Amino acid sequence: MLEVGRVTRPHGVCGDLVVILTTNRSERLDVGSVLTAADRELVVAHARPHKNSWIVGFRGVTDRLSAEALSGTVLRAVPLVDANELWVHELVGARVLDQDGVERGEVAKVVENPASDLLELDTGALVPLRFLTELVPTKRIVVDVPEGLFDIANNPTESAVGAADSGMPS
Repeated sequence: MLEVGRVTRPHGVCGDLVVILTTNRSERLDVGSVLTAADRELVVAHARPHKNSWIVGFRGVTDRLSAEALSGTVLRAVPLVDANELWVHELVGARVLDQDGVERGEVAKVVENPASDLLELDTGALVPLRFLTELVPTKRIVVDVPEGLFDIANNPTESAVGAADSGMPS
């Protein structure tokens, strides 16, 4: 199950909730969608955008008291199947090989970045996602990176010493 959102607070007295999505797939809140909160299944009865969040009603949540019980709850759902999308859960844990076949580490997490999301490897290296050339979900990622990209991650103290020797601030 993947985290897709979080309930922040009740909205009104009829059981509606304010939900912030942690996914860009708003179809997670389509009527009839099933989400899991802890060990409880919630079925979306209605949803509408509200500022930077959503007002959502779930079947069986019909008053403010039952809505308050869900405040702060993480919402999860099964992964969507879409061959045209890269999913974070398919990247984390995969081994990263460069264009020469050298293994560079394992993806520890994906970091959001305005220019390009970054693969953070267990070695500390950061690899822009745009350099990905091949993916075998959760197993292997091949990247075609510019020369020297991994040198900084492999020798961080050497880079700092070089900067200090050159008169540049480190």
